[in-house]
Amino acid sequence: MTSQVAGASAADVDTSSAGADIEVLAIGADRRAEWDEYVRSASGAELYHDYRWRELITDVFRHETLYLAARAGGRILGVLPLVRLKSRLFGDFMVSMPFVNYGGVVADTPRARSALLDAAVRNGLEAGVGHIELRGRDAALLDWPERDDKVTMLLDLPDSADALWSGFKPKLRAQIRRPQKEGAVACSGGIELLDEFYAVFARNMRDLGTPVYSKRFFAAVLEKFEDESKLHVVRLGGKPVAAGLVLAHRSVLEIPWASSLREVSRTSVNMLLYWSVLEDAANRGFSRFDFGRSTKGSGTHRFKLQWGAKEQQLRWHYWLPAGRSMPRLSPSNPKYRGAIALWRKLPVPVANLLGPHIVRNLP
Repeated sequence: MTSQVAGASAADVDTSSAGADIEVLAIGADRRAEWDEYVRSASGAELYHDYRWRELITDVFRHETLYLAARAGGRILGVLPLVRLKSRLFGDFMVSMPFVNYGGVVADTPRARSALLDAAVRNGLEAGVGHIELRGRDAALLDWPERDDKVTMLLDLPDSADALWSGFKPKLRAQIRRPQKEGAVACSGGIELLDEFYAVFARNMRDLGTPVYSKRFFAAVLEKFEDESKLHVVRLGGKPVAAGLVLAHRSVLEIPWASSLREVSRTSVNMLLYWSVLEDAANRGFSRFDFGRSTKGSGTHRFKLQWGAKEQQLRWHYWLPAGRSMPRLSPSNPKYRGAIALWRKLPVPVANLLGPHIVRNLP
């Protein structure tokens, strides 16, 4: 697996437009420590900028990656990780970062940012990709087209779970107690809960008409990010009915993947799942909980609002070659309506077998 896209050299990439004192390098495994040292100290860096995500994506999905770093005076001033997704079905494009909510450019100075973007565009042109997508919360890329229909939902956490519980409205507390009264039990742990998590997650994805990630993907997340990850499972009658995978980064706990089974939705087991996660987050000293992205006005958006979460705009920026329009790789695109309806009818084992081969090329 190469650390380059479209022939980019592991030596300097020309950045003359950004100033002669800034060079952009394609970073490989031999300079991983330098990359991660910068990411750990950069205020705008996310967990997904960690070099371990590159290893995960190449190991599990076999995608090409290009990890660009802007340097001056012998030190890194900014980074931009890019992953290339290429398929006949969905096209050829680069994303920072696919499969998650955050990525994009992290830079100490505007010139370092510009140098990284220029290098990304040059590589995109050389590769002939249909677009470059940068995911994050950054409002600074105003000269690139922007998609702003998504928000992330954030909840500031008090010092203890007791204080968090006391701040909930009576209706919310009653919804959390309801599954407990019916015998639902929440637990948490590591990779030993993966089978239960995946049974719920894969079933729910099939019901939504969405191809599912492989179990191997989640195993890799739990193994490579053992200290930052945790699984939460809710059982009813001894069987898993709701589950989520959380990731920690600095003072924030995020839940990128969560599901519950539709046939037990009347018992509100998803409420107990989220309470168990929030209780754990508060007791572990996290100051903020990230519920993940939602479309404004959707059911998941309303679900997160009831917990007291506040919106933060997500800004996904696009570089587009001349004559190209914004991509619409979304379940809301009418183009995929028939495929979604068909997918919902598949037996779960069949969906689990086919899904990973499709979703690997969906950002």
